[in-house]
Amino acid sequence: MSDINSGRSDKPTPRQTDRWLEPGPTNALVIYILYLASLVIGITSIVGIVLAYINRGKSGGFVESHYTFLIRTFWIGLLYALISVVLMMAVVGVVLMFAVAVWFIARCILGLQALQRGEPVKNPESWFLGL
Repeated sequence: MSDINSGRSDKPTPRQTDRWLEPGPTNALVIYILYLASLVIGITSIVGIVLAYINRGKSGGFVESHYTFLIRTFWIGLLYALISVVLMMAVVGVVLMFAVAVWFIARCILGLQALQRGEPVKNPESWFLGL
């Protein structure tokens, strides 16, 4: 029997990538979740920053501000955390580390809320919360 009559095609179907890897709101949501998970499982923020750099400039629209915000959240948070570690010799570093964690969580939650509303981050290059 021929493949024409059976309705089968010998051509392989193109592989569909998972939507969460493609630039857009779903990918930004995954990165926010990876960042929050990094508070428990440290390595996930590295996966998140790589995804943000790969997809920045590809999505267009309001999501671009989220990629900028996510990238800056990672680097600024890392800087604040390193300063806190250095200052742990003095007890103030412990308090600062707690403040960095609160800042990090607040930025992620505010970014998630804006993303769910379909809005850009108002000030993605902010060092504070991006409001």
